Amino acid sequence: MSEAPEIEPIIILASGSPRRRELLREAGYNFRVVPPRVDVECGVCSESGPAGLVTELALRKGTHVRQQLLNDPEHDSGAPQVIVAADTVAECDGFTLGKPRDEDDARAMLTRLSGREHRVYTGLFVWPLGQPFAFPEPSATAAEVAVTTLRMDSLSESQLNEYIESGEWEGKAGAFGYQDRLGWVHVVEGSESNVVGLPMELLGDVLLRLGYKVPGR
Repeated sequence: MSEAPEIEPIIILASGSPRRRELLREAGYNFRVVPPRVDVECGVCSESGPAGLVTELALRKGTHVRQQLLNDPEHDSGAPQVIVAADTVAECDGFTLGKPRDEDDARAMLTRLSGREHRVYTGLFVWPLGQPFAFPEPSATAAEVAVTTLRMDSLSESQLNEYIESGEWEGKAGAFGYQDRLGWVHVVEGSESNVVGLPMELLGDVLLRLGYKVPGR
């Protein structure tokens, strides 16, 4: 029987998402945040559907932060560090739903999802900072996709208006936040943390596969 990994890396979270930070904090990871530039996501239009889109965006975010750190002469690379980047979208009947632009866009997304099953995809990029990396053809361990199936209750006009007016839809794929405990969004199959924006089970599996210690496992 092999021994459990003893090295716990410092996670470099390549994201400004407060929800992803909270998931890492709750799980007990040692991490710091180095967000990519906002324009890293611009101009990406994958023909491979939502899975291809989130994979490419996660790769772009992760490789941008990786290069940023490698070019920083003051960056401390003494301790093992692993870059983690993610991108999340919702999909319903072939339509990919990212973050809404405004209230009208959010209303249109929620109206499409109301009373329907849909899926949330998160592309996950995981890469030890010291290892060589060839973009856009990474190792199979670098990028993976988690998929969660959800069902949204049929929303009344008052429910829809109340949520739109709350502003809680802002910055959330599909215009809703599962972590908001809405009561009208239910996980049918898959990871709950994936819906929030970072599939913690998959992240732990990848880190273990790379030989790192994972909190609580």
